[in-house]
Amino acid sequence: MSFSPLVDRLIDSLRILPGVGPKTAQRMALHLLERERRGGQRLTEVLGLALEQVGYCQRCRTLTEDELCRLCADPRRDDRLLCVVESPADQLAIEEAGGFHGRYFVLHGHLSPLDGIGPEDVGIDQLEAYIAKGNIDEVVLATNPTVEGEATAHYIAMLLASSEIKLSRLAYGVPMGGELEYVDGGTLSRAFNGRLPFNG
Repeated sequence: MSFSPLVDRLIDSLRILPGVGPKTAQRMALHLLERERRGGQRLTEVLGLALEQVGYCQRCRTLTEDELCRLCADPRRDDRLLCVVESPADQLAIEEAGGFHGRYFVLHGHLSPLDGIGPEDVGIDQLEAYIAKGNIDEVVLATNPTVEGEATAHYIAMLLASSEIKLSRLAYGVPMGGELEYVDGGTLSRAFNGRLPFNG
């Protein structure tokens, strides 16, 4: 059984969202039409505005409706420290964790030669231009700990190898509150390799 053509189109449109399959899309569509028409109207308005007005920050390439995002516009940030991330979501996660007060550069992806994604596709040429203009002492490579994320970090490290800039990589290891028996072997191995002195 299918619904009316317009309801079916709504369900199909909702499936473009990540993690939304046919059943979830159907539940969302029916909820909006049966119980939340006002909310659906608000969603339509805000989504339309966001699609029309939100672009990329001219400095760090995160999502914003302004020329510079609020972090790039903040004069209190440390211009000498640059953190390279794969996505605006990664940038937000680091900000919410606190403790980092430098600048960011958002790649919008990672290198993946098998998928035809090369350096220019993720903005590595723009990253080079950003670094060449700046007064940067350290670049923190905060790409994800996946095969592609590691390859991207290594590629950027090779590009900057001849510069005076210090390169660092986020540490990976045992999560706070975690138990060793449940930590995967790769993470445990990295934790051992990256161990630090203990000053009990």
